[in-house]
Amino acid sequence: MNTVFQVLTLLGSLGMFLYGMSLMSGGLQKMAGDKMRTFMASMTSTAFKRVLTGIVVTALVQSSTATTLMLVSFVNAGLLTLANAIGVIMGANIGTTVTAWIFALSFGDGSFSFGAIAVPLMFFAYVLLSMKKVSYRNGGEFIMGFALLFLGLSTLRETSTVILDNEPVRVFLSHLTGFGVGSILIFMVAGACMTLMLQSSAATMAITMVLVAHGYIPFEMAAAMVLGENIGTTITSNIAASVANVSAKRTARAHMLFNLFGVCWVFCIFHPFLKAIGHIVTAFGFPNPATTDFMTADPETQSALVASLPFCVATLHSIFNIVNTMILIWFVPQIEKAVTWLVPSPEGEEEVFRLKFIQGGPLSTAELSLNEAKLEIIHFGEVCQKGFNHIREAVNSLDSENFDDRIEKLVKYEEITDKIEYEIASYLSEVSSEELSATSTSRIKGMYRIISEMESLGDSGEAIARMLKRTKEHEKLFDATLLKKLNKMMDYVETAYDAMLENIRKPYGELKNISNAQEAEAGINSYRNVLRDEHIASIEKSNYNYQTGVFYMDIISELERIGDFIINISESQLLENEA
Repeated sequence: MNTVFQVLTLLGSLGMFLYGMSLMSGGLQKMAGDKMRTFMASMTSTAFKRVLTGIVVTALVQSSTATTLMLVSFVNAGLLTLANAIGVIMGANIGTTVTAWIFALSFGDGSFSFGAIAVPLMFFAYVLLSMKKVSYRNGGEFIMGFALLFLGLSTLRETSTVILDNEPVRVFLSHLTGFGVGSILIFMVAGACMTLMLQSSAATMAITMVLVAHGYIPFEMAAAMVLGENIGTTITSNIAASVANVSAKRTARAHMLFNLFGVCWVFCIFHPFLKAIGHIVTAFGFPNPATTDFMTADPETQSALVASLPFCVATLHSIFNIVNTMILIWFVPQIEKAVTWLVPSPEGEEEVFRLKFIQGGPLSTAELSLNEAKLEIIHFGEVCQKGFNHIREAVNSLDSENFDDRIEKLVKYEEITDKIEYEIASYLSEVSSEELSATSTSRIKGMYRIISEMESLGDSGEAIARMLKRTKEHEKLFDATLLKKLNKMMDYVETAYDAMLENIRKPYGELKNISNAQEAEAGINSYRNVLRDEHIASIEKSNYNYQTGVFYMDIISELERIGDFIINISESQLLENEA
């Protein structure tokens, strides 16, 4: 019964550790909020800044997995290019070593213990969590997570020592270490599997430090587990990216390639690499872990090893990631090509939501920044027109599977337009914080109006999707005559889209009139009036079912609303040019 209780205590301490890590990371991300998002999106202009961004963010959130998941979501949203994300990933792998160093401190000579201050910290965390101000509660969440993390680590050390400190366990672990290269592979696989199961390389790192600090496994096998952890941590991001777009999948694959390459070259020079680590830690006054056997060492040396081995593991982890980054930072274009080959774009489909021109913060001058924003707005208009094509295909779709696919795409395009509007607006807000001329201020106001109308185009697409779905659910299909009229109305809207894009593509100051857009809008309104009169007459003559007619006119009305949004865009562009 005592053994069962000890095992449950061990599992509970592991759960406390993982929950504390999650709570601390979540609290920090909430405290940082959009600042971290902006920092990651803007600090990517050079390779050095990308790596530095990865280091800083990961050191803060205490999880390379969390950083990679953020990167996946940012690339999925088009905030970062794949090349930029690869650089940040390299930095994230260095940043995650900060966690290992913090753990190593808790394994020190006993003069200081994070576990000892964990419980007192909980009081302060509770006080903050009890406050009404959100920022204080987020701070309390972070402190509570920190306390639980190290309380869990402290309990994990104590409990694991009691459970593992018996002869059968030592014999079993000793047996596993006797297969030479095979043992290295076994412990690499063990590290990868533990990281995958726990969804945390930090937890596996803590367990590795416990095992090596108390002599249950030699330093050589601990090093193998560290290599395995670097493979296991990539699996989480790849699982998260499995439901994301192609760019996000490529980001996750880049993370995997980076770590796999590092593991491969270290494995090829495994023993020389460990000797180099041994020389480094010896220079700091610690026993050489690569040449000192814990079991045969004298008590004084054993005590020194208990204190130093966690630092040796942290050193190995840091050197591995730093050297790997120094090698691969020069090959980002090649990594990008490799992951593009591994994750090809779907045939016949192009990813639409990816900011093409805004890749970071504002440029050196407001004028350059506004030109960049204008290019992104043109791209936004092209995305809206592509979304409109799915409306036409959905209206004319006879195949049930194709219809459902188009409806799903229209819903997705509504989300896309929301995201693009938000990102462009955030960028314009950053530009507005600089000293601007009256002309630039006027241009920004016009751009705000334009992106707001474009976002409304996405809303209308989703509204039509809902109408078409209800039409199908009620089995009120449109006959050939109604479809012909709907297609003609969409032709008018298509003409309006072309006029809109023609107008917003003109360089600033060159748009003098919008007669093309006005004529297209007049055509939409005129044909809408014709169809409304025909509808009333058809209902009186019972030419078609009344409910079918309601669905039909709802779609016509929404198409006319799209025309209103489109003409508003051209009018805003004209006002911007006249300022």
